[in-house]
Amino acid sequence: MNIGLTGGIASGKSTVASILVERGAVLVDADRIAREVVLPGTELLEQVANRFGQAILNPDGSLNRKKLGEIVFADDAARKDLEGLLHPQIRLGMKQRMQEAEDTDPGRLVVVDVPLLYESGLQHMFEQVMVVYVPRSKQLERLMARDGITAAQAEQRLNAQMDIEKKKELADIVINNEGSLTDTIRQIDHFIEGKGL
Repeated sequence: MNIGLTGGIASGKSTVASILVERGAVLVDADRIAREVVLPGTELLEQVANRFGQAILNPDGSLNRKKLGEIVFADDAARKDLEGLLHPQIRLGMKQRMQEAEDTDPGRLVVVDVPLLYESGLQHMFEQVMVVYVPRSKQLERLMARDGITAAQAEQRLNAQMDIEKKKELADIVINNEGSLTDTIRQIDHFIEGKGL
């Protein structure tokens, strides 16, 4: 079985992914794939630099994610351009890793962590979608603390994603992550027991 794991920024997807892995799931991390496809020397990094300028590169030739983020979170057209470059390669990497996991151990739960799953229209790739939920106010609070950014910058990032309440409505499985870690673990264990995994 495979599930897509998503949520809002700063909702705690990484925590939930870690717990699922501890319970025996295989994790496919779309963010990791997104970093790999733009490693120094890749054709895709060259295309991104051509579109957004050499200033998005660090002196060692690697991508300066912070500089690129400042551009794309402030400009919807730029963000769409970046997604148009990256998403096909990321999807290909996800499909390959899902297939490898299925081939290696057909009975094992495969969890694919995709931050922009609904925004990218990828729900069709998965048997079910699990959304890690916290209210928007909690997202803002966590995001500001985690990234050391202002409320305005945090709002800008949240506004670049589908509203968390909408994701919650669309989900097959909701993990409410605004309580204690024990409560989150209980919900995950309940899901796993229900699936007989």
